[in-house]
Amino acid sequence: MKLFSTYRVLAFVVGVLLAFCSFVALPLRYIPADGTDLQQLGENLSVLWVAHGWAFMAYVVVTFLLSRKLRWSIAFTLVNLAAGLIPLLIFFMEHRVNQKVRAEHPEVVAPSAA
Repeated sequence: MKLFSTYRVLAFVVGVLLAFCSFVALPLRYIPADGTDLQQLGENLSVLWVAHGWAFMAYVVVTFLLSRKLRWSIAFTLVNLAAGLIPLLIFFMEHRVNQKVRAEHPEVVAPSAA
């Protein structure tokens, strides 16, 4: 299923962008003294927050569609949706989703014969 593959790619992209922005761009923007090269680098890297926002919106849509198709519980769906806003949680949740889908819906992961 293409939706599952899209979910996995978006989870990775959103997770990497969020982790980088939270642990690199944000500290570089606010910890060094104003006007220093490191502070300027942090300012320039902050544009990646916009990329995270766009990727997160796509992630929300794909996660919601996948959750309805695979009949996830509301709680599991909400934790998955929130994972894109909490640094590093998304990697754990993607792994958990991968395990859950492989166990409960192997036909979704199996390569198609077409």
